[in-house]
Amino acid sequence: MSVFAERLRLLRSARQITQARLAELLEINPRVYNRWERGLATPQFDTVVRIADILQVTLDELAGRTPAPAEPKIHNQELLSLYQQVDSLPDAEQQALILVIDSFVRKTQVQKVMNRRR
Repeated sequence: MSVFAERLRLLRSARQITQARLAELLEINPRVYNRWERGLATPQFDTVVRIADILQVTLDELAGRTPAPAEPKIHNQELLSLYQQVDSLPDAEQQALILVIDSFVRKTQVQKVMNRRR
């Protein structure tokens, strides 16, 4: 098994995400994803970047060049706890949550821009 395939499996498992769910998040066929974890195929670079984003790791961590973190990079324990439960929500509720979080992030970004102009 390739280093990438092994690291991919390890990181996905550590985050308690199923192969099917990660395939869904990547908008690919689960069989294609399964081939990556078995080392039978390798995703294209843009997909590798998306995988790293979803798993909250760097490309070096995903490629096995640096040690992989045991936990996602969320420092607030309450947010981390909620984050770990979000994947079990129905897709419609996940989409609603994405909209709420995105609105807060955008609001903060706009406020930063406005403060710089003052």
